[in-house]
Amino acid sequence: MSAEVLPPVLLVGCGKMGGALLAGWLERGLSRAVVVEPHKPSTEAFAHRVEVVPDVHSIPSGFVPEAVVLATKPQQADDALPDYRPFARGGALFVSIMAGKTISRLDAMLEGAAVVRAMPNTPAAIGQGFTVACAGRRVSSTQKDLAHRLLVATGEVDWVEAESLIDPVTAISGGGPAYVFLLAELLEKAGIEQGVPPDLARRMARATITGSGALLGRSAEDAAVLRKNVTSPKGTTEQALAVLMAEPAWPELVSRAVDAATKRSRELAK
Repeated sequence: MSAEVLPPVLLVGCGKMGGALLAGWLERGLSRAVVVEPHKPSTEAFAHRVEVVPDVHSIPSGFVPEAVVLATKPQQADDALPDYRPFARGGALFVSIMAGKTISRLDAMLEGAAVVRAMPNTPAAIGQGFTVACAGRRVSSTQKDLAHRLLVATGEVDWVEAESLIDPVTAISGGGPAYVFLLAELLEKAGIEQGVPPDLARRMARATITGSGALLGRSAEDAAVLRKNVTSPKGTTEQALAVLMAEPAWPELVSRAVDAATKRSRELAK
């Protein structure tokens, strides 16, 4: 655990990602947090540890956050964000994890805020997330460092200069856990179809996914090399991969899926 004390933070939205971030900050010694969340069950895990208010107008008048983290739904941003302009005028850094909302769009809604746009993913809930972030032109080096300290509380963080990269990042890293979970579902289903008892098929599929991910994370080898290491010539895995990699099967579908998600991320910016 880090010995640092994080400065006061205003968290707007405490769903799965907002809650994961908040849990990480509390572990790292967050000095004070106010959470804007009208849905009370979302904040039950943080009872008596943070101040929860139902809306922006209920934020304590003397509260001065150094960072405002926007973890609300992007569809709510246009209506909600103008009310947070006083914090922008007070010099607070805004860190947005909303899909699709560009830095320029947020800057316009907040009238000149320092904005960092970031895309985390759901493994953040267990401290193994991966976040890619991009800093707007108004963000100082000190503010970028603060954003990094806030985001790294849930896992690995990397930065890009080109904001346009956030859209494919959203498609690959942000949505990637869902693709992995789908694979686990399909492996379980296929096992049952082959006569494997449902409980065993479920445990086997989950353990295979988590074990393979752990191996990939710890190995210096490229993923393609690890795949080939499992694939014996003329063996069972080779037969399965021949089906999965036959055009237009898995390789093309994955590319098409990521392309569709990237386009949707860009549409959300409009």
